[in-house]
Amino acid sequence: MDPLSCAIETAQAAGALLLERVGKPLELREKSSRGDLVTASDRASEALIVARLLAAFPRAAILGEESGKHAGESDERWIVDPLDGTTNYAHGYPLYCVSIAYERAGELLAGVVYAPALRELYAAARGAGATCNDRPIAVTDAGSVAESLVCTGFKPAEFDRNGKYFERLSRVAQGVRRDGAAALDLAFVAAGRFDAFWEFDLAPWDIAAGALIVREAGGTVTAIDGGPLDLTRGSTLATNGHVHAEMRVILSGAP
Repeated sequence: MDPLSCAIETAQAAGALLLERVGKPLELREKSSRGDLVTASDRASEALIVARLLAAFPRAAILGEESGKHAGESDERWIVDPLDGTTNYAHGYPLYCVSIAYERAGELLAGVVYAPALRELYAAARGAGATCNDRPIAVTDAGSVAESLVCTGFKPAEFDRNGKYFERLSRVAQGVRRDGAAALDLAFVAAGRFDAFWEFDLAPWDIAAGALIVREAGGTVTAIDGGPLDLTRGSTLATNGHVHAEMRVILSGAP
């Protein structure tokens, strides 16, 4: 099985598991800070994903949000978020997703973001474009932040660092949203629902699949300062390309 097909089938299976558990006891707890939640569904979804990926690619490494690193014997690696948007999921808010990316020799080659409550599956393979439910998607052609709907995300405990940027964009953009699922926010940039997305403190599993999907949809993804995207540093700016430079200026100018 090729990596993209494997990621799609695995994400769909994990999404079905998440939907099946909606309304059942969550075994909810906080991890590192207020608003950073984990549930039994996160752990069950990741266990399913890891088992499926290792069955199909037994020599590949896996980096998962809940179970950490699984060492591999090849230059292949899967990067997995079994439930991005756990707080949304815990409250019945339908913006949550499964995110699975595949890389070889450090290069992202396939990515899937599946939002089971929305029944939307975003997918991309390097050089082959991006799709939602098998239909091609593309970023918008908005030419300025003033005509853009932009999005960000941060936990309540991180407001002091992030609030100033939210305020500054709120004074310029047509609208600012904070939906709480970075991988899905990136997919929405790729699909043209958002014109731009930024966030400072993301993990590799939040970024990897969505970044590839945005790029394959014609968008631009860098660090917020305009440097190359580094999955290990978290700083992420994804746009339709046309507003990228303006977003960088606005974000760099916050006091």
